[in-house]
Amino acid sequence: MDLQVSSTTYLYDDYDGATLCQKTNVKQVAAQLLPPLYSLVFIFGFVGNMLVFLILINFKKLKSMTDIYLFNLAISDLLFLLTLPFWAHYAANEWVFGNIMCKLLTGLYHIGYFGGIFFIILLTIDRYLAIVHAVFALKARTVTFGVITSGVTWVVAVFTSLPEIIFIKSQKEGHHSTCSPHFPHSQYHFWKSFQTLKMVILSLVLPLLVMVICYSGILQTLFHCRNEKKRHKAVRLIFAIMIIYFIFWTPYNIVLLLYNFQEFFGLNNCSSSNRLDQAMQVTETLGMTHCCINPVIYAFVGEKFRNYLSVLFQKHIVKRFCKHCPIFQQDNLDRINSVNTRSTGEQDVSTGL
Repeated sequence: MDLQVSSTTYLYDDYDGATLCQKTNVKQVAAQLLPPLYSLVFIFGFVGNMLVFLILINFKKLKSMTDIYLFNLAISDLLFLLTLPFWAHYAANEWVFGNIMCKLLTGLYHIGYFGGIFFIILLTIDRYLAIVHAVFALKARTVTFGVITSGVTWVVAVFTSLPEIIFIKSQKEGHHSTCSPHFPHSQYHFWKSFQTLKMVILSLVLPLLVMVICYSGILQTLFHCRNEKKRHKAVRLIFAIMIIYFIFWTPYNIVLLLYNFQEFFGLNNCSSSNRLDQAMQVTETLGMTHCCINPVIYAFVGEKFRNYLSVLFQKHIVKRFCKHCPIFQQDNLDRINSVNTRSTGEQDVSTGL
């Protein structure tokens, strides 16, 4: 994201010609709206992704390429989420954490953001290979290949985030300290356009292309599946993944284009700029909440993951507070064993996980 304050509400130096556009009302709304919203996203997202992290480590043992990608997706979301308390404080006050923290948190924010997108793409391709090219997938979908592609993905995420890290800085603007991007004056329009197009291409266009191509192939394969119940379940999940992703991120990308190309769209006036700022607050926060949904659609939808989650709670919560309830633990262990024994492969076609 354009971290125009980890959210886009704190660039108050927009100009309409030579006239400063006052955005005091936008700042006041942001100070009231964003801290509680960021806090809720942080709490639910952190809990969900930590559960995925713990289940993958304690039960799944990262024994498949899918597990590797889910593990890295959870880490990406956690990196992203760990910065939200700082942006929540910034929304309500000025930036008080200094220039180094400004760059560090911006880096973690964007690396986690882009990493999350890239690992969702890898999970989509992984699901495509497992279902459409099952024979080839037996050789290609190895843990080693998953580790290598994950390492490359993290490197790409870091390089993709470099412009945000380089140009962000903390400085005094008027009576307040800010943490916002400052492009070179002579190259301001180039970098502003480049950053905007990069965001839209990587977070909307690229995932859309990959999902359409991969899921089209998956659907064609599933329509030849004799198990009609399993086929319908898989089709519903596929459409749910696509629709949820684009419901959460399409509004932000559209507003981002309008915001950064205001002159092109005839919106370069103060009132339109204020409305776009408010739209950015809402749509960016909506997009952020997608990392709370990731654990649900990519992990807990699967039967085995739900059973692992149940055992995790029984082992660490029920066992601690109800020492005389071993029957629940045994029941869940039996269920997991039954799931494992009837599974012939690492991936369940009905869930893709």
